[in-house]
Amino acid sequence: MKEIKMDKIVLSAGATGDNLDKAFRLLERISGRKPIKTMSMKRIPSWEVRPKLEVGCKVTLRKEDAEKLLKRLLAAVENHLKKKQIARNHFSFGIKEYIEIPDMEYQRDIGIIGFNVTVDFIKMGARTKRKKIKRGSLPEKQGVSEGEIEEFMIKKYGVEII
Repeated sequence: MKEIKMDKIVLSAGATGDNLDKAFRLLERISGRKPIKTMSMKRIPSWEVRPKLEVGCKVTLRKEDAEKLLKRLLAAVENHLKKKQIARNHFSFGIKEYIEIPDMEYQRDIGIIGFNVTVDFIKMGARTKRKKIKRGSLPEKQGVSEGEIEEFMIKKYGVEII
Protein backbone atom coordinates (compact mmCIF):
# COMPACT_ATOMS: atom_id res chain seq x y z
CA MET A 1 0.00 0.00 0.00
CA LYS A 2 2.98 2.31 0.46
CA GLU A 3 4.33 1.85 -3.06
CA ILE A 4 3.91 5.01 -5.12
CA LYS A 5 3.34 5.17 -8.85
CA MET A 6 2.97 7.84 -11.46
CA ASP A 7 -0.72 8.48 -12.14
CA LYS A 8 -0.59 10.92 -15.05
CA ILE A 9 1.25 13.71 -16.85
CA VAL A 10 -0.60 16.87 -17.83
CA LEU A 11 0.91 19.15 -20.50
CA SER A 12 -0.66 22.61 -20.58
CA ALA A 13 -0.18 25.93 -22.33
CA GLY A 14 -2.01 29.18 -21.78
CA ALA A 15 -2.75 31.49 -24.70
CA THR A 16 -5.54 33.17 -26.66
CA GLY A 17 -6.29 33.75 -30.32
CA ASP A 18 -3.61 32.68 -32.82
CA ASN A 19 -1.20 31.73 -30.04
CA LEU A 20 -3.80 29.27 -28.72
CA ASP A 21 -3.90 27.51 -32.09
CA LYS A 22 -0.10 27.30 -32.08
CA ALA A 23 -0.07 25.89 -28.54
CA PHE A 24 -2.76 23.39 -29.53
CA ARG A 25 -0.69 22.13 -32.47
CA LEU A 26 2.44 21.98 -30.29
CA LEU A 27 0.82 19.84 -27.58
CA GLU A 28 -0.68 17.61 -30.25
CA ARG A 29 2.73 17.11 -31.87
CA ILE A 30 4.52 16.41 -28.58
CA SER A 31 1.95 14.03 -27.08
CA GLY A 32 0.47 12.39 -30.18
CA ARG A 33 -3.00 12.97 -28.71
CA LYS A 34 -5.63 15.65 -29.30
CA PRO A 35 -5.59 18.35 -26.58
CA ILE A 36 -8.69 20.04 -25.20
CA LYS A 37 -9.18 23.79 -24.95
CA THR A 38 -9.85 25.28 -21.53
CA MET A 39 -12.27 28.13 -20.99
CA SER A 40 -12.33 30.88 -18.40
CA MET A 41 -15.09 30.75 -15.81
CA LYS A 42 -15.19 34.38 -14.70
CA ARG A 43 -14.59 37.91 -15.90
CA ILE A 44 -11.24 39.66 -15.29
CA PRO A 45 -11.52 43.07 -16.98
CA SER A 46 -7.87 44.08 -16.47
CA TRP A 47 -6.76 41.02 -18.48
CA GLU A 48 -9.62 41.34 -20.98
CA VAL A 49 -10.92 37.92 -19.97
CA ARG A 50 -14.62 37.12 -20.14
CA PRO A 51 -16.55 33.95 -19.29
CA LYS A 52 -16.29 31.11 -21.83
CA LEU A 53 -13.23 32.66 -23.52
CA GLU A 54 -10.72 29.99 -24.58
CA VAL A 55 -7.57 30.73 -22.58
CA GLY A 56 -5.45 27.61 -22.91
CA CYS A 57 -5.18 23.95 -23.81
CA LYS A 58 -4.08 20.77 -22.08
CA VAL A 59 -3.55 17.08 -22.71
CA THR A 60 -3.29 14.19 -20.23
CA LEU A 61 -1.14 11.09 -20.71
CA ARG A 62 -1.12 7.94 -18.59
CA LYS A 63 0.83 4.66 -18.24
CA GLU A 64 3.54 3.79 -20.79
CA ASP A 65 2.96 6.86 -22.97
CA ALA A 66 3.47 9.06 -19.92
CA GLU A 67 6.70 7.33 -18.88
CA LYS A 68 8.25 7.58 -22.35
CA LEU A 69 7.35 11.25 -22.66
CA LEU A 70 8.57 12.10 -19.14
CA LYS A 71 12.07 10.82 -19.98
CA ARG A 72 12.21 13.16 -23.01
CA LEU A 73 10.84 16.12 -21.06
CA LEU A 74 13.30 15.63 -18.19
CA ALA A 75 16.13 15.58 -20.74
CA ALA A 76 14.96 19.03 -21.88
CA VAL A 77 15.59 20.39 -18.36
CA GLU A 78 18.84 18.38 -18.07
CA ASN A 79 17.38 15.97 -15.46
CA HIS A 80 17.27 18.73 -12.82
CA LEU A 81 14.35 19.55 -10.55
CA LYS A 82 14.25 22.25 -7.92
CA LYS A 83 12.96 21.49 -4.45
CA LYS A 84 10.33 24.22 -4.77
CA GLN A 85 8.89 22.52 -7.88
CA ILE A 86 7.92 19.47 -5.79
CA ALA A 87 4.74 19.55 -3.72
CA ARG A 88 2.50 16.99 -2.06
CA ASN A 89 1.23 14.40 -4.60
CA HIS A 90 2.81 16.10 -7.65
CA PHE A 91 5.63 18.13 -9.16
CA SER A 92 5.63 20.67 -11.97
CA PHE A 93 8.16 22.33 -14.23
CA GLY A 94 8.12 24.49 -17.33
CA ILE A 95 9.86 24.17 -20.66
CA LYS A 96 10.56 27.60 -22.16
CA GLU A 97 11.23 26.44 -25.72
CA TYR A 98 9.99 23.16 -27.14
CA ILE A 99 13.09 22.83 -29.33
CA GLU A 100 15.03 21.88 -26.16
CA ILE A 101 13.24 18.50 -26.17
CA PRO A 102 15.32 15.76 -27.84
CA ASP A 103 14.08 14.77 -31.33
CA MET A 104 11.95 17.93 -31.65
CA GLU A 105 12.71 20.23 -34.54
CA TYR A 106 11.70 23.84 -35.05
CA GLN A 107 8.29 24.14 -36.69
CA ARG A 108 7.77 27.27 -38.75
CA ASP A 109 4.00 27.28 -38.28
CA ILE A 110 4.32 27.12 -34.47
CA GLY A 111 7.28 29.40 -33.76
CA ILE A 112 8.96 29.40 -30.35
CA ILE A 113 6.64 28.81 -27.40
CA GLY A 114 6.79 26.93 -24.13
CA PHE A 115 4.46 24.89 -21.96
CA ASN A 116 4.04 23.47 -18.46
CA VAL A 117 4.40 19.87 -17.30
CA THR A 118 2.68 18.47 -14.20
CA VAL A 119 3.27 14.91 -12.97
CA ASP A 120 0.81 13.42 -10.45
CA PHE A 121 1.55 10.51 -8.10
CA ILE A 122 -0.75 8.17 -6.20
CA LYS A 123 -0.59 5.27 -3.78
CA MET A 124 -2.79 2.19 -3.87
CA GLY A 125 -6.33 2.82 -2.68
CA ALA A 126 -6.73 6.25 -4.32
CA ARG A 127 -9.81 5.01 -6.18
CA THR A 128 -11.70 5.14 -2.86
CA LYS A 129 -11.57 8.91 -3.05
CA ARG A 130 -12.56 9.14 -6.74
CA LYS A 131 -15.38 6.64 -7.12
CA LYS A 132 -18.98 7.77 -7.31
CA ILE A 133 -20.73 5.15 -5.19
CA LYS A 134 -19.57 4.54 -1.60
CA ARG A 135 -16.94 7.28 -1.85
CA GLY A 136 -14.53 7.46 1.05
CA SER A 137 -11.81 9.75 2.27
CA LEU A 138 -8.14 8.99 2.53
CA PRO A 139 -5.98 9.63 5.57
CA GLU A 140 -3.05 12.02 5.34
CA LYS A 141 -0.54 9.16 5.33
CA GLN A 142 -2.08 7.84 2.09
CA GLY A 143 -0.86 10.94 0.20
CA VAL A 144 2.55 11.06 -1.49
CA SER A 145 5.03 13.30 0.36
CA GLU A 146 7.73 15.46 -1.21
CA GLY A 147 10.44 13.15 0.11
CA GLU A 148 8.84 10.08 -1.45
CA ILE A 149 8.56 11.87 -4.81
CA GLU A 150 12.23 12.92 -4.65
CA GLU A 151 13.32 9.36 -3.83
CA PHE A 152 11.17 7.92 -6.64
CA MET A 153 12.51 10.36 -9.25
CA ILE A 154 16.14 9.83 -8.24
CA LYS A 155 15.80 6.03 -8.26
CA LYS A 156 13.72 5.59 -11.43
CA TYR A 157 14.79 8.49 -13.67
CA GLY A 158 18.16 9.56 -12.27
CA VAL A 159 16.97 13.11 -11.60
CA GLU A 160 19.13 15.50 -9.62
CA ILE A 161 17.27 17.55 -7.01
CA ILE A 162 18.70 21.04 -6.55
